[in-house]
Amino acid sequence: MNFGPRVLREARFDEGDEQFLWLMLVEAASWPPGEERLSADEAHSDPSLAVYVAGWGRDGDRGIVAESGGRRTGAAWWRLFTADDHGYGFIEPSVPELAIAVAAPWRGRGVGTALLDGLIDRAAETGLPALSLSVEFDNPALRLYERLGFERVERVGGAWTMRRDVRRGAQ
Repeated sequence: MNFGPRVLREARFDEGDEQFLWLMLVEAASWPPGEERLSADEAHSDPSLAVYVAGWGRDGDRGIVAESGGRRTGAAWWRLFTADDHGYGFIEPSVPELAIAVAAPWRGRGVGTALLDGLIDRAAETGLPALSLSVEFDNPALRLYERLGFERVERVGGAWTMRRDVRRGAQ
């Protein structure tokens, strides 16, 4: 993986990292080429997206940020949700849903793999049973998720809800 001098660090519960997570949420939601890019204001005002970042630092939130040369290059994070308030890839309250994005200039350089590996390791250390996510059928990230052990569990509209067991020794 070659993305220069890199650091994977814990996401902080501060304004700087929260703002970066909003930027990464916009990247994740704006992935399809040729479509109009989502604005940060639109992400903030869309409840189905805002659940992934609004109030960052609540109980159960955890994430990591990739940096290279002192600049943030990507982030992966999870949140615990309830059956009444959740994101697109919700499975159950004990399984956090993750979000991940890599800044455009850093894609294809191993940043996403490093972020997911780091998040999976942290989930196993924490004793979580699994992680979940949602990915649209035609999103190239689907291959990455499958390579790292995520399995398709449900088809929801044009997306897969995926799960990856993370207990020590599980895959």
